[in-house]
Amino acid sequence: MTITIYHNPACGTSRNVLEMIRKAGIEPTIIEYLKTPPSRAELVALIEAMPVTARELLRKNGTPYQELGLDNPDLSDQQLIDSMMEHPILINRPIVVSDKGTNLCRPSEKVMDLLPVDIGSFTKEDGEIVGSGKS
Repeated sequence: MTITIYHNPACGTSRNVLEMIRKAGIEPTIIEYLKTPPSRAELVALIEAMPVTARELLRKNGTPYQELGLDNPDLSDQQLIDSMMEHPILINRPIVVSDKGTNLCRPSEKVMDLLPVDIGSFTKEDGEIVGSGKS
């Protein structure tokens, strides 16, 4: 199975998801999307593949979300995508692509649905234990 993670190493959730993928025995393709942002076509394809909208993919904290007025409900998906292309920090993370689907893995345990095996329980950086407890 191949897995790709759109990753930000400064993000705890993104680090947790990466470790959960590795616990499943997979070394994913890691795209540090702030250094190598997806093309517009790639971003549109990711949004279409996920169960989230362009608006739901927007990251609000620590970004120019407010300054850009992105809370305006009249903005189209195309306008929101334009903003994400101009400011990749607005793309929420981590996005994981696997043979089982594509999802924004927030919270990090959402990645479990995309893995080929049950990884049992996993202790996140904040000490929270998630998973089935089966190994």
